[in-house]
Amino acid sequence: MLEREEVWKIVDEYGSENIKIAAIASHSALDTFDGAKEEGFETIAICQKGREKTYANYFRTKRIGDKRIGFVDDVWIFDKFAEVLKKENQEKLRKENVVFIPNRSFTSYCSLDEIEDNFRVPLFGSRNLLRSEERGEKQDYYWLLEKEGLPFPDKIEDPREINELVIVKLHHAVKKLERGFFTASSYEEYKEKADKLIRQGVITKEDLEKARIERYIIGPVFNLDFFYSPILGELELLGIDWRFESSLDGHVRLPADQQLSLPAHQRIPEYTVCGHNAATLRESLLEKAFELGEKYVKATEKHYGSKIIGPFSLQTCVDKDLNFYIYDVAPRIGGGTNVHMFVGHPYGNSLWRDRMSTGRRIALEIKMAVDDGRLKEVVS
Repeated sequence: MLEREEVWKIVDEYGSENIKIAAIASHSALDTFDGAKEEGFETIAICQKGREKTYANYFRTKRIGDKRIGFVDDVWIFDKFAEVLKKENQEKLRKENVVFIPNRSFTSYCSLDEIEDNFRVPLFGSRNLLRSEERGEKQDYYWLLEKEGLPFPDKIEDPREINELVIVKLHHAVKKLERGFFTASSYEEYKEKADKLIRQGVITKEDLEKARIERYIIGPVFNLDFFYSPILGELELLGIDWRFESSLDGHVRLPADQQLSLPAHQRIPEYTVCGHNAATLRESLLEKAFELGEKYVKATEKHYGSKIIGPFSLQTCVDKDLNFYIYDVAPRIGGGTNVHMFVGHPYGNSLWRDRMSTGRRIALEIKMAVDDGRLKEVVS
């Protein structure tokens, strides 16, 4: 792991002038760039050839008469996202005084080993926590949740033990960054669905053997978009989002008899995230939500050496008795925060008495850190 002291030396070379914000141009980058512009930072989008038009054309900053529109100032286009890891490109980022905002696309398309050990660009957030998102790692987020008694769905060790509805979590065989999830309520259903999905090329036998099987929590899902501020020493719940998943959401819009009449290749839904929407919680549940966030922050300090920096998302289900269960953790900016860009998050807006999206909150923290001479405290 790259020592923070090495990152701090780079920060010292930056000084406090002309800090720029960069991110892999995917996932939640629009929120990151929009928030950066709100706080006066220039932005750099790291694009992959063939996927650059959203950033290079449609949201590029430009002048129309006396008005400036857009929020992507500069676009760097590489053949592959992973080329940002090349030493010469890291050097270019440092010359631009870049603070880099890690998102899920960064850790998916770029080697985690390289990010941890050799990416010598200051990251806003906790470099040492990014690997915890990878299910199956020795100290993944399930390990952390279990260590600290945070609620998560029970794990089923052997599929033969399935006696109620479960969800089987594994990667999609073709869409490598997507999910090959499926549900089952018995071992027989598990075998039947798994065999069909293997024959259809949706999952592989090898991935199935490594899959995590856990009890399915029947209830709505809430992605709790938190922010821990080292500058203020406080936890904030900025907002909440939830996912649209294809083809799952298409299935649930069909009448039951129509679902049962689907041919075999359409009958098992997929769980590919394709969008998000905003949500709020009933107020009597907010204290429970904050308690989860506070416990997670303390757990990161206890087991990883320092409290998480900046945004993180606890992805939860709420059961019939209004109990939360954490089924996923994003130790960086969440995937659904674009739904709040420019308009802000409901709770963040109310707290700050202004439009406060996750992207803007990141930029505000960097701005406060620069103004106070404390930039080292928010980078790793």
